[in-house]
Order: sequence, then C-alpha cells, then structure tokens
Amino acid sequence: MLYRRLDAERESAQRRLTGALTQTGGTPQARTERDVATTTYSDRLAQLASVEQGLCFGRLDFHDGETAYVGRLGLFDEDGEYEPLLLDWRAPAARPFYLATAASPEGVRRRRHIRTLSRRVVALDDEILDLHAADQGHDLGLAGEAALLAALERRRTGEMSDIVATIQAEQDRIIRDELSGVLVVQGGPGTGKTAVALHRAAYLLYTYRQQLATRGVLVVGPNSTFLRYIGQVLPSLGETGVLLSTVGQLFPGIRATGEDTREAAEIKGRRIMTAMLADAVADRQQIPENELNVEFDGSVLTLDRDTCERARAKARGTQRPHNVARRVFVAELLDSLAEQATERFEVDLFEGVPEIALEEGETGDAEVLDAGDRADIRAELAESDKVRDALNSLWPRLTPQRLLRDLLSSPERLATAAGQRLTEGERAFLVRPAKSRWTPADVPLLDELAELLGEDDSEQRAARERAEREERAYAEGVLDILDQDEEIVDEEVLRVSDILDAELFAERQQRRGELTAAERAAADRRWTFGHVIVDEAQELSPMDWQLLMRRCPSRSMTLVGDVAQTGAPAGASSWHEMLSPYVEDRWRLRELTVNYRTPAEIMDLAAGALAKVDPALRAPDSVRESGTQPWQRPIGECSLPSTVDEELRAADGGTVAVLCPPERLSVLRAELPEDERLSLLTVDEAKGLEFDGVLVIAPEEIAAGSPRGWNDLYVALTRATRRLGVVYTERRLEPLVGAG
Repeated sequence: MLYRRLDAERESAQRRLTGALTQTGGTPQARTERDVATTTYSDRLAQLASVEQGLCFGRLDFHDGETAYVGRLGLFDEDGEYEPLLLDWRAPAARPFYLATAASPEGVRRRRHIRTLSRRVVALDDEILDLHAADQGHDLGLAGEAALLAALERRRTGEMSDIVATIQAEQDRIIRDELSGVLVVQGGPGTGKTAVALHRAAYLLYTYRQQLATRGVLVVGPNSTFLRYIGQVLPSLGETGVLLSTVGQLFPGIRATGEDTREAAEIKGRRIMTAMLADAVADRQQIPENELNVEFDGSVLTLDRDTCERARAKARGTQRPHNVARRVFVAELLDSLAEQATERFEVDLFEGVPEIALEEGETGDAEVLDAGDRADIRAELAESDKVRDALNSLWPRLTPQRLLRDLLSSPERLATAAGQRLTEGERAFLVRPAKSRWTPADVPLLDELAELLGEDDSEQRAARERAEREERAYAEGVLDILDQDEEIVDEEVLRVSDILDAELFAERQQRRGELTAAERAAADRRWTFGHVIVDEAQELSPMDWQLLMRRCPSRSMTLVGDVAQTGAPAGASSWHEMLSPYVEDRWRLRELTVNYRTPAEIMDLAAGALAKVDPALRAPDSVRESGTQPWQRPIGECSLPSTVDEELRAADGGTVAVLCPPERLSVLRAELPEDERLSLLTVDEAKGLEFDGVLVIAPEEIAAGSPRGWNDLYVALTRATRRLGVVYTERRLEPLVGAG
C-alpha cells in the first residue's frame, strides 16, 4: 500500500512537471509561476526516487489501539482527509520510535523494526515495552538491539549508510536539538558522530524549512575521500540541497591540490596570520622616497612624497578594503596631477603673448580654462597608460591570489609582513616558488585577503547601468513605433513590456536558470549559510574557523568531533580554546558515550594509545564483541601482500584498509595487490571512515611522526568494525604490549 502511494505521488509529480514544461507564452506572472512549479516538481521527483530503499522501517503499536508506521518521508492518503499513511521520521509524532523505553514507554506497547530488501520485507524485530522485559542493551539503553546489531554486523561497501532506522536515544536528542547557537557534540571513535551530524542536517531542513531553504546548510568534512564516503546519506533521507565541502573547497575558482609540510600548515593556521596579511596589504600601499615623475602630453608632472602621504592617509582613513579605498587614493593624486597639467597648459598658452592692460575692476587672476576643460584634462590623465602605471606602482589593484603568491615567494615581503611574529626559521617554512599549487591551508588565507582587499566593482556597475539605459531606450523606441502601428501582434507587445519592466525581466531570467541554494553558495564566496555543520571539527585551525565563522554570521552551527583524535598540527586541544575567540562561552556541549562501530576487543588495544594522549580520557563503551582478537606481528615475520590477501578473504566481501605513515605510501602502493575493496591511506585520509578490516603498518613511526602522533595512532586503531592487525617494524610499542 505504501509503495502504491509512493508510485502514485511520483506519477502525479511527473505529470505536473510535464505540464509545467510544456506551457509557453502567457503573462510575466504566469511564466514565473511556471518556473517555480518546474523547480518544485523536479525536487519532489528527486526526493521520491531517493527514498525507494527502506521506505518504511518501523511501526509503533500504542496501548490505546492506534498504530503508526515510520519511514523516510511522510506519505498521506488521497481521499482528501489527509490522514498519514507513513510518518516522516523527523515528525514529532514519530519520536517515540527512538525514545520509548520499558521504563518510559510514552504510550507505546510494541515497537517493530522492519527490514526490507527493495520492496520486500526480509525481517521483523519486535520489542515489547513493559517493565518486566529483559535487560536491554547490556545496560547501555539500546533501542531495537536486534536491528541495531544487524546493521552493525553488515559488510561495509565504501559508502556510508544512514542510521535512520536505528537512531538511539542519546543520538536523537542531539539530532533534534534547537537550531540556534553553537552545539558541540563530543564523541569518541564509533559513537556515530558523523551519522548524527548528517541526520541533524536532514532534521533541521525538515523542521526549519522556511528559514533554511534560501540560505541552505553547509556540511564541512576533513577531505574529499570523506565527502565521497558520506555523499549518499542525505539523498537517502530525501534531502538533496545541502552543500558538502572541505574548507579547501570554499574559495570559488581555487583547486587546493598542493601539500604543505606539517610546519607550514601549522604556521598558516595560526591566528596571527590575520595581522600578518593586513600588514602585507598595507605594504603594497607605497609612497615614493622623494618624488615620482609622470610623463603626460609631452611634459613631466610630479607626485611628491607629501602629496602621496596625504592621499594615502585619506584613503586609509575611510576604513574601506584596499581595492575600494584605492579609488580615494587615485582620485586625490589625479586631482594633483590635473592641477599641474592645467597650470602647464595655461603657461604654454600665454607664453610669448604681450601683457594685456586690465580694465578697471579686473583682478588679473581670471581662469582661462573652465570647469569642463579641467574635467577633460583629468579624464585624459585617468586614461593615460603612463599615469595608470605610476598610480599602480604606488597602490596597485590586487587579487587575493596575486598578493599571496607574491608574499609566499618573496622572503623580503614575508619578513616585512611578519615583523616579530615569526622567527627566521618559521618564515623559511613558508617560502615557496611563485607557481606552486594552492594547498588547503592557503584557502583561509585567500579568504582573509579577499576581505582585506575587497572588490572595486565600480566599472562593472557602470557597464551594467549603461546596458540598462540602452535597453530602456530601445524599448521606448519600440513603443513609439507601436503607437504608430496598431497591427503589431500581441506577442511582440508582451516582449516589449518585458523589456520595459527591467526588474521583472531580470527576475524572470534568473528564475529560468534557477540554481539550488547549495549550487549558488558553491559559486559565491560571500554566501552566508543558515546553518553550518562541521565534522572532525577538532582538526580545524584558527584560520579555518575565521573562514567558517564568516560564512555563518548567525553562529547557528553544529560541531562534531573528539579532541582525543586531533592530529592536525594547527588543530585544537579543547573546545574552549577553539571557540572562545568567536563565541566566548556561548556554546553548549552534548556527549555521545556509546561505541557502535569498534568491537570491545579492539578498543582494549586502542586504550593503550588513548592513555598516551591523555590518561584522564575514557574510551566510549562498545556495544558488542566480535569474538576475534586483534593481532600484532613484526614486519619480518609476514609478507604484506599475503597478509592483505588473507584479510580480504576474512572480510568476506567487505572492505579492508591499510593505514601507514606517509613516507611508506609509494613503496606499499607498488607492493600491495589491486582490489576495489582495498584502500591504502594515511591516517589523515582515513579520518571519519570505517572498514571491516584494518592493517596498521609501522605504528611506532605513526606515533613518532608528529607532536600528536599518539592521537593519530588512536585514530588508526579504531577504524575497524571487525578485524584489526598491527605490523610493527622493530618491537611492539610499550602501551600496546600485553594487548592483542
């Protein structure tokens, strides 16, 4: 019945879309309505197609005899009474499916978990909610334990699955937390942080659709591999308008494919870079040592130091960005040059002419050139290539890309901008060739420079205004013809009236090429989002946060992560350290305490690495045991290709990852077998991912590889859902001795 209703809705939406697309002509309002309908029905078709799998996953039987089905989206009957056939999982009425317990049943007598394959039911799991029920979830308060464990035991496919059918109470409370303010979600490995973040995005878009539809939601992940991994979760929940991005992708037109050294990435992430970049901009606002000579119309004009200093002070006094304030600087110097040029012209005009006797009452200082003549001279100066070159040498028009390339490729410019903020050795880490590829750590610097430089769009605005004036003049001319020729057909009249109403015409053109909020946001650096969700938030540097806070001035954010897993050199060691510069103490903390991914046997081994990170930290409780102990072997006692083949067979069709130090990647890539189920990654690349089996190569090198090496090793040891193997190069690390 539910699938029949789904098919009926799909047919109806397709019919309405086809009807909208075939409409032509009509009034401007009718055409606008057609464009809106086209977008609406296209979005609805995409949503209906995305929820085909697992449409209905639950049923609630209440003590009063009522029954409710819970699924991925809401479906209603078609007899006009608008009765719900299927509750959207985000609706308040569906919440008992996630929160009801034997101690607090919320009116629920039985909760049924329904598992399907395509449109066929393959399993049913019932929970009878009464106080006499057996202990559930090993004291972890798990709901739908059978369905949950079945989901946890399934093989990994390389794409993340949603958890909509098995959301637990502590996760549900976070998903449904209010929209406003900064919500921090702290959770150890396997606690479902990423899944909670994505389901929260879907919930917020459902609950606050009107507020978020125009501004959109941004989900920030640590790397492109991670974004591909989570890419299907939101579409499977019926939401296709969310922008998924890394910080390195948030500057339109920049592909950050380069790599920094750890030292360079850490320095670029420091908050002092904002002051350094401001000084780098100021350094490009020059004044001559003595004077600057400018050739114009056969004579030499002079810009002296005092004049340039006054112009610079006036421009800086506007407090406007560099490229915008440049207009003031240029205007002042053009005035000075125009005054000199006018005086030269008047002197040349009267040179050799006999002095004329003054009539009574004349003062002798009458101007030969009027205001129009002076304006013409100033305009000629502004168009002169030599004048432009001179002004650009003092205050150039800059782009963020040009300034940052100039800065990082010049030890001299870098030393000037850094001042006492960086040592000579630290500056040396930043210097690189001018044609180097952009790196992810460059993107926040480019974004900061874009704010400092601004964009002088006066010429573009003037061009648009000229085009609009020409369009209106053309339309008025056509109307004059229409007044004289009444045989012009109505179609032509409509076309001309569209041109005359410039605002309506522009709006219509915009709607015809309408993009989603996510698509428009991806192309617009100045776009601000209704809500921002950040996964692996502990990895972001202060400069990354500067960029993200700029994208979300409302500070409506959800940040998920685990400070025990911080591996980035510029990452945070505490949430307070990370957030206080932007929101002080105005943020709220929620914690996830249950590990759904990692078996207890593996967490026992990983606990040794966690203790090295911070002895006070406690690992989350695992909900299950795998029955398989993690193993450790010296590299001399195993053939890595054979070991990998063995793990692939043990994964029984699932995925296996080999995690290693960056220095070993190239050698292992040539040595290991090719298999679509096998991933060879560094620890950074594996953040947020999970695999059926994991091999950690050279754990001692990972631990010693950076000041946060033990954090990295903790991450590596907690990526597996079933099997873990550790291959060490010399001897076991002391914290791992006796475990595994």
